Amino acid sequence: MCGIVGFAFRQPFSAKEILTALKRLEYRGYDSFGYADNSGACIKRVGEIAVDAAPGSFSRTAIVHTRWATHGGITETNAHPHADCTGGIAIVHNGIISNYRELRGDMEAAGHVFRSQTDSETIAHFFEGKDVKKAMPEFFSRFQGEFAVLLIRKGDEKIYAFKRGSPLVLGIAQDGNMVASDIYAFSNKTNRAIFFNEDEFAEITWEGWKFYSIGEGAAPVEKEITPFSWKEGEELGEYPHYMIKEIKEIPQAAGRLLLSLQAEQKPAVEKIVQMMKNAGRVIFVASGSSYHAALIGVQFLARAGMEARAIVASEFRSFMILDESTLAIAVSQSGETMDVIEAMRGIKAKGVKIASLVNVPYSTVQRMSNAHLNIAAGQEICVAATKTFVNQVIAMAYMASMVGYKADFASLDGCIAKAFSQEERIKEIAAELKDRKDIYILGRGISYPVAREIALKLKEISYVHAEGMMAGELKHGTLALIEDGTPVICLMPKNDKDIVSSAEEVKARGARVIAFNGNGIEEGVKIGGADAVAFCIASTIAGQLLTYYIAREKGLPIDKPRNLAKSVTVK
Repeated sequence: MCGIVGFAFRQPFSAKEILTALKRLEYRGYDSFGYADNSGACIKRVGEIAVDAAPGSFSRTAIVHTRWATHGGITETNAHPHADCTGGIAIVHNGIISNYRELRGDMEAAGHVFRSQTDSETIAHFFEGKDVKKAMPEFFSRFQGEFAVLLIRKGDEKIYAFKRGSPLVLGIAQDGNMVASDIYAFSNKTNRAIFFNEDEFAEITWEGWKFYSIGEGAAPVEKEITPFSWKEGEELGEYPHYMIKEIKEIPQAAGRLLLSLQAEQKPAVEKIVQMMKNAGRVIFVASGSSYHAALIGVQFLARAGMEARAIVASEFRSFMILDESTLAIAVSQSGETMDVIEAMRGIKAKGVKIASLVNVPYSTVQRMSNAHLNIAAGQEICVAATKTFVNQVIAMAYMASMVGYKADFASLDGCIAKAFSQEERIKEIAAELKDRKDIYILGRGISYPVAREIALKLKEISYVHAEGMMAGELKHGTLALIEDGTPVICLMPKNDKDIVSSAEEVKARGARVIAFNGNGIEEGVKIGGADAVAFCIASTIAGQLLTYYIAREKGLPIDKPRNLAKSVTVK
């Protein structure tokens, strides 16, 4: 989940300039960062990217890295770039070398001295003393796992870039070239890109590039330049954190998506809907918040009389039931979620058609799909999925409405506004809950996935143990954990008497019941909403606001929670 960037420019640039580009990828990891150029200059630092820590040197070729730790602790030694024994080679790496222990053992036996605990350092030592281009086929043969790597040599103005599994893209500017984990690193500098395919490597200079395919015997391959458009994320402005800014952008993001589905994306919607109608069943493949959105999508389709399931991508091979009548729909905010991509590879191998819902254009998931929708949420910088989750749900509801599901999209604006009108009350509840160690969220039917999503937000942003569960399962075990004062949030759509009964059950055991409801009963947040889509989204927003304000009360790093990253590009 690390981020990598390389610059090769005709005119010398400062280390500060390339680190500024790297800062745009900090959502991929912020444990440590580093810089190296072809003069041999190198810095490594623990913590978030500090552009002002850049050396004062200028160069025409440099690489940088921001780390999400997988192998080895968070130390300067383990930070990238990594060098070979001579210091003549420097590499940055995103991914995991799964057989690094075996490789390292062989290299140490041959006399190589390792400085770090990382799997990545094996890459630098492998190329020591070799012609990099000629050694590429052997590298791809011996190294297992996923990787996107940038390599430079002291005194050489060339960047070697190579990938398998992890994303990599070349940006083409007027006076040079840039290579990075995704287009956002350079989308403020160019709108022209070349996307790496699997098992490809490239030689990149400021003047141009040459691509080669390992699958073709390291033969040269022609690559197509892709023009792209990308709305730049705005600065924080009046907001203290990106999370609250992005929550407040939900009304605009939702409206933008609905207009898009009815206009420029209408042909794509119609194509996917026809694929759904032709399929015997639909299987959603997703992870994290996207999986919870998919669980809601399953219920929309089920209410339209269509067989559907949602499967966690990392467990897809354990549950895979595929045939020619199946349509797979991959759901991924970043479009680079490795578990989803791995599942898609297995699906494609079975000859099954794939549609996708993504937020980042030109991503791997989008490019692997037979059809796709862009959820049009715009840039989301906070690790927590907020407006992207809402737009995933809206996109699924819209498609389901075209196969028979009855959704009242006209009520959506009012319910969203109602949720925001409760912000002050939510702040009060957050202040009262900030020291609680356990919170339970109960849902039934279509609100159950929302309960799970709210629980996930409380865990990842507020560091609270939270459990989102089916209200009917309380009496089968979890009720034993309810004590005097235990906070239990109940998601109460109008006319749902069963969830009211569940609230009474926990209340009788001393729980503090907080209702997200339109019933006008219980303590809580009056969000209204008789329509299922509107209630799901309004209660989601209330849960996001509650999470945010609990985290603020606790003084937590809201946009960059510990141990997490926005784009999960490793298995």
